[in-house]
Amino acid sequence: MGLFDKVFKSERDIAKEEVKKVPWNELTTIEQLDDIEKESADHAVAILKHSTRCGISRMVLKQFETDYKEEYKDVKLYFLDLLNHREISDEIASRFEVRHESPQLIILRDGRVAHHASHQDIHAETLANHLK
Repeated sequence: MGLFDKVFKSERDIAKEEVKKVPWNELTTIEQLDDIEKESADHAVAILKHSTRCGISRMVLKQFETDYKEEYKDVKLYFLDLLNHREISDEIASRFEVRHESPQLIILRDGRVAHHASHQDIHAETLANHLK
């Protein structure tokens, strides 16, 4: 970032640009879970469950996006908006036998849960442990 950016952009604008580098894929249908399960045979897949009404969830999402690095790109990231798609979260809990929490990060490998965390235990650095 050059001097010009520092002078004419607010901290918020700079932070927004940093967040854009996270390659989220929206999880909006239960049918996508079949595809995600299949994808996890080839590479790790992560699902971040987020509640847009929860301050803790917002804080965790912001920290995750701030700490995300390009080197984690081999872990495909899915973003689940819990308020609009609670039925998908319920299916995730049932299918993968992980109790629902919010916020929650679930990493799948070979169709199974390789890692899950919630609240302040969610860290982007965890993705590094699941790269091939």
